[in-house]
Amino acid sequence: MMPTHDFPDIRDAVRALCAAFPDQYFRTIDAQRGYPEAFVDALMRAGWLSAMIPEEYGGAGLGLAAASVIMEEINRCGGNAGAVHGQMYNMGTLLRNGSEAQKQKYLPKIAAGELRIQSMAVTEPTTGSDTTRLRTTAVRKGDRYLVNGQKVWISRVQHSDLMILLARTTPLAEVRKKSEGMSVFIVDLREAIGHGLTVRPIANMVNHETNELFFDNLEIPAENLIGEQGMGFRYILDGLNAERTLIAAECIGDGHWFIGRATRYANERVVFDRPIGQNQGVQFPIAEAYMEVEAANLMRVRAADLFDARQPCGAQANMAKHLAAKASWEAANVCLQTHGGFGFACDYDVERKFRETRLYQVAPISTNLIYAYVAEHMLGLPRSY
Repeated sequence: MMPTHDFPDIRDAVRALCAAFPDQYFRTIDAQRGYPEAFVDALMRAGWLSAMIPEEYGGAGLGLAAASVIMEEINRCGGNAGAVHGQMYNMGTLLRNGSEAQKQKYLPKIAAGELRIQSMAVTEPTTGSDTTRLRTTAVRKGDRYLVNGQKVWISRVQHSDLMILLARTTPLAEVRKKSEGMSVFIVDLREAIGHGLTVRPIANMVNHETNELFFDNLEIPAENLIGEQGMGFRYILDGLNAERTLIAAECIGDGHWFIGRATRYANERVVFDRPIGQNQGVQFPIAEAYMEVEAANLMRVRAADLFDARQPCGAQANMAKHLAAKASWEAANVCLQTHGGFGFACDYDVERKFRETRLYQVAPISTNLIYAYVAEHMLGLPRSY
């Protein structure tokens, strides 16, 4: 019997949509260093990116487990869900912590595809992963906040209407714990860019649209504060668990794509009068990669189930992201090696997907930080940083 978390109807529907965007489409976008607008629009029109928004606000009301299958299938079909995953999880900060007025104002339009909320601004150039020491400030002035500071590696700003922003509202020297005193805001990018917010693109190896942001007395209405002032770090962490689980699913999709392409090529490529897949030196690495992807998938399912049950899932989300990213990268190497020189040819798409899946060893959280988290929180070892 097929497990309930596999969602076959969702898989079939997403695959059908993705079939209209073959390899050549994504190959062209990559060569142009462009953005897959048509693909994103199709996903939004079909309602797939509003899957986690409750039905009362116009969404499908699905959980993270189902949403992760959508992301997995996009990558499994040869696409790159990195262009769209922000729309899936960024709204979670608003959904879980926003006021009813904020939800009524934004969520129906997000669900209808009228508003894009693809961006979340947390990382800064001087603090990196040490989020509690971020320097971007938001100071209350009457009915508005004035924001000053800088962010880096912020994705899809040019393709977003709204952005989730984390800024310090109480100086670090004045809080009991360094995780306190930060707040989360909704930024209307249509009003902000050019009026206190400057965006500078960062070219990168995976065509993953990223930017530096510069805030110079950007005014944000006080009503755009999400939840309680000073509690933003906790809100962001909750959203990051969804992010890491969804990215784990994307890596699972990548892994299966690589294994599928390697298997097909190994069956078709004939050298010395036999398919190269008949050689154990070729087939064993593919088989091992398949087992690693399948094992990582179990942790993805576990993390999603805990999240949907509103249970603590930080460890599981981190482990799922690490194991899936590692498995997809190993599958990428096997696929490239199986193809030999043709693995470097753009027309085979292996090199494109190879670059795309490598990102997740680094972002949105590095491998070493996941090791540190597990060592401290799961094994009781001394905090290392």
